[in-house]
Amino acid sequence: MEIIKASTPSADGFRMPAEFEPHQGCILIFPERADSWQYGGYAARRAFAEVAEAIARSEQVTVCASGAQYDNARALLPAHIRVVEMSSNDAWARDYAPTFVKNDTGVIRGIDWGFNAWGGLHDGLYFPWDKDDQMARKLCDLLEKDVYCKRDFILEGGSIHVDGEGTCMVTESCLLSGGRNPALSREEIEEVLRAYLNVSKILWLPRGIYNDETNEHVDNICAFTAPGEVVLAWTEDRTDVQYAMSRACLDYLEQALDAKGRRIRVHKLPLPQPVTVTEEECRGLDACRDQPTRTAGERLAASYVNFYIANGSIVMPGFGDPADQAAKEILQGLFPDREVVQIYARDILIGGGNIHCITQQVPV
Repeated sequence: MEIIKASTPSADGFRMPAEFEPHQGCILIFPERADSWQYGGYAARRAFAEVAEAIARSEQVTVCASGAQYDNARALLPAHIRVVEMSSNDAWARDYAPTFVKNDTGVIRGIDWGFNAWGGLHDGLYFPWDKDDQMARKLCDLLEKDVYCKRDFILEGGSIHVDGEGTCMVTESCLLSGGRNPALSREEIEEVLRAYLNVSKILWLPRGIYNDETNEHVDNICAFTAPGEVVLAWTEDRTDVQYAMSRACLDYLEQALDAKGRRIRVHKLPLPQPVTVTEEECRGLDACRDQPTRTAGERLAASYVNFYIANGSIVMPGFGDPADQAAKEILQGLFPDREVVQIYARDILIGGGNIHCITQQVPV
């Protein structure tokens, strides 16, 4: 594995493919952190395994597990899912596994961004995060991919979405937050995204999902389903705090053009009713730095937009909500050639994210 510091993907003819382009495989990380995953993480592991098995029907899945959990992961997961020992601080593959880029001859490389647990000492969620910050480089070594070193720029995979044709979508609330790259201007951040993702247009959505502790990652509010088309998390309840946030995104998208000069076609994806943490669930979580991880009644950032596009399927969350079926039908209509698999994801959501957050695709 070569660590590339003197060039950029754009200069070398590499681009980040869209998630709906073909994959070689997918990476997940086995959950165990006691202040993220309630009651020993057993329910979360079953949910992760269900996600991994759904994805593995159409692409290779690699699950990273700590030395302490390797045997448990290997016993839980079927033989066709690869399990490797790799240490981490938590289980969010989307955010610190490599962002993969490819060139026109099919060569794949990774990008090693800086990771600081969604805000570092400003408003990050845990400390330390040193093992997470090593994951991108370790995974590139494992997969025999050269890697671009961009550790001086803080970025998580969940904070970007690309259409594969020159457009990148982000949220202002995340990329302009004080815990990411406060010394850089909006224009300087755009320059980095252009150079490393090989895009020419950045769409800056104003907000994400209410109470999303990642400073409102884009992958929870809006996602590309095809070039020029997105799904947007939506509620018709004007009394809900989320309404104004989604409305601001819709207003922005309706006047935006992508890198090809196209108007963005927006498909509204209904949100579930607000999902809140119970007292019983809080009792199953360890404290983090003497502070409770969750508070009873706290609203979680539940959204159907947090789905993963596999080669043969759409793996999406369900919440036991009346909107589960409607959201599934909308996604099935947008992806007629893929099977939509809905997995009950509350036990993932309690940890702070959802199905897209725990996965990272490796393009072919």
